[in-house]
Amino acid sequence: QVQLAESGGGLVQAGGSLRLSCTASGRTFSNYDMGWFRQAPGKEREFVAAINWNGSSKDYRQSVKGRFTISRDNAKNTVYLQMNSLKPEDTAVYYCARNKGGSWFSREEYDLWGQGTQVTVSS
Repeated sequence: QVQLAESGGGLVQAGGSLRLSCTASGRTFSNYDMGWFRQAPGKEREFVAAINWNGSSKDYRQSVKGRFTISRDNAKNTVYLQMNSLKPEDTAVYYCARNKGGSWFSREEYDLWGQGTQVTVSS
């Protein structure tokens, strides 16, 4: 059974950086587009970034463009989210997810989720 496991979250001051990792078990990781979402307390889970199967195409929510970078290493079954210039409003639980072939921006188009990793940015 394929599983996703995130790591790399933590507490950081505003302006700092973190790199999240999401490692997949199983052999079919490279067949799928992957995404990162986040959920702050009391808010809906929202799209952050996505990357296609070979890393040649990426997209981001507007508020993180220029600060976050998504990448992947298919040899390691891992997708990354490099987060720079972090702001308090980036505080959330971050989830990676596997896209089943639909829109990158819709939660419903992802069929496998990790357990999440907490990112807290202090002001």
